[in-house]
Amino acid sequence: MNRIDARTDTGRTTGARLAADAVQRGEVVVLPTDTVYGVGADAFDRRAVAAVLAAKGRGRDVPPPVLVPNPRTLDGLATDVSDATRELVAAFWPGPLTLVCRAVPSLDWDLGETNGTVALRMPLHRVALAVLELTGPMAVTSANRTGEPAATTVDEAVAQLGEAVSVYLDGGTSPSGVASTIVDVTGAVPRVLRAGPIALERLRAVAGQVESD
Repeated sequence: MNRIDARTDTGRTTGARLAADAVQRGEVVVLPTDTVYGVGADAFDRRAVAAVLAAKGRGRDVPPPVLVPNPRTLDGLATDVSDATRELVAAFWPGPLTLVCRAVPSLDWDLGETNGTVALRMPLHRVALAVLELTGPMAVTSANRTGEPAATTVDEAVAQLGEAVSVYLDGGTSPSGVASTIVDVTGAVPRVLRAGPIALERLRAVAGQVESD
């Protein structure tokens, strides 16, 4: 287990490279994001994604979201992208908005029982983006054991995940500590699946009609 202080420019550069190297070897890493700490791996490495789920104690019935380095990645991973989806991306990426999209059918990955969808987000965090720029899309979920509180510090992540993770990047305390807003954009009208930092009114101001349970 390797723990790197990524709170300085030098530490961020070094940490991103070490984390990216681990991801390329098929290992699991923990990184800070703008919401909570995340545990993740190469989205296209089936064994690594399975290791992420195992570290959390989670089954394939709850597939992990995918973090991306830039908005352009959307068109490589999602299909049937609506105008409303693009407007939401333009307004809230990078940021705490996860969009559940129709996945490109030909993608060679196995995130679990996704029913042909993928949850995508671009985080607003320099450390996370530095890693993603080197790795490309990563399957990342909150860095905690299922049923436990999400980690907002690297110490909390280490306490819960321990040796299941190869590299821990310490970015300090999470700036938000609140999990992202999740919006399903696979239907004709976007629908909020999980409330979060982005209020329904803000979503509607950008995309027009947005449903909420």
